[in-house]
Amino acid sequence: MRFRHPDGSTVHLSYCTNVHPAETLEGVLAQLRDHCEPVRKRLGRDRLGIGLWLAKGAARSLINDPVQLRGLKGELERRGLEVVTLNGFPYEGFGAEEVKYRVYKPDWADPERLAHTTDLARLLASLLPDDVTEGSVSTLPLAWRTAFDDASARTAHAALTTLAERLDALEELTGKSIRIALEPEPGCTVETTADAIGPLTDVASARIGICVDTCHLATSFEDPATALRALAEAGVTIPKAQLSAALHAEHPHLPEVREALAAFAEPRFLHQTRTRTAAGLRGTDDLEEALAGEALPDGAPWRSHFHVPLHAPPAPPLTSTLPVLQDTLARLVGGPEPLTRHLEVETYTWQALPPELRPRSRGRLAEGIAAELTLARDLLVDLGLKELP
Repeated sequence: MRFRHPDGSTVHLSYCTNVHPAETLEGVLAQLRDHCEPVRKRLGRDRLGIGLWLAKGAARSLINDPVQLRGLKGELERRGLEVVTLNGFPYEGFGAEEVKYRVYKPDWADPERLAHTTDLARLLASLLPDDVTEGSVSTLPLAWRTAFDDASARTAHAALTTLAERLDALEELTGKSIRIALEPEPGCTVETTADAIGPLTDVASARIGICVDTCHLATSFEDPATALRALAEAGVTIPKAQLSAALHAEHPHLPEVREALAAFAEPRFLHQTRTRTAAGLRGTDDLEEALAGEALPDGAPWRSHFHVPLHAPPAPPLTSTLPVLQDTLARLVGGPEPLTRHLEVETYTWQALPPELRPRSRGRLAEGIAAELTLARDLLVDLGLKELP
């Protein structure tokens, strides 16, 4: 979906396909047929943006076979879909029964991460619509915080510097500008936007910026105004933002709140949980850990890294951090010029919701995703952006 900002530039809105597990190119093509096109039709649009997730195997197939890449481009066009951004965070196995810590491998100290991200940038340059010259790829924020020492940090820095040089060469070759966005996430080496400033200014390239994920921002109790101001003052760009909402519990000490939260503690993904104390932010790696005994103080609200559907917050006594998304979005695109032009709805946890909340058919999932995109579209229109055909 495209929108005209009051400054005349185009802002793109898409939804991320990592909600649909697919490790192979055949799986990706099936996603387009079974999920993405039905979402587009439910929205009544001729064109829909998707934030494509390409696992290692699918990406390699496309890199090694130009015929398959042309076939993917043709399939996107036939189904009324366009791609301006890729989700390069998960490497492979995102559809596994248990993902947890695996999603953070390989990290930026591993040459495989650089190789995979380079592949994604090359593919995106080919997949961009003819009238679009700028693409973005979100990626993990260096590494999970453990086992990442000074030597690892130096290796990661060198890899990002090399990547920036490759992106410069790619633009010279193709005329397409691809930018990479590190996505701060709780528990990672770069957990917050503040954590990102040092590593990104060290790289000293406008090619490498930050992906602001509003679920992660909220889970770490970051203030959107403070975070975005600090990024601007440091000269850190925002190639992409992900529109997502975290799980919020106002009174985690109450038994009924604990019971409601327990329904969201599931075995597939990590749900890092945070609270604010007088001594600063406290947290656990997973929601189940937070609920066990005295692992986390419960005298103040908890927020958990669980991407809940934007249009359907959980029932009381829980809620979502949708207000943080709204505040952040207003600051990103509600000013005289947009701070980012790539927006992506990223609710990948539909099938991890409590059983009674999960969509029980492809049609119900498509309806839910379309409802999320409708909410995001309405927010953008309310901010003064004009929806384009």
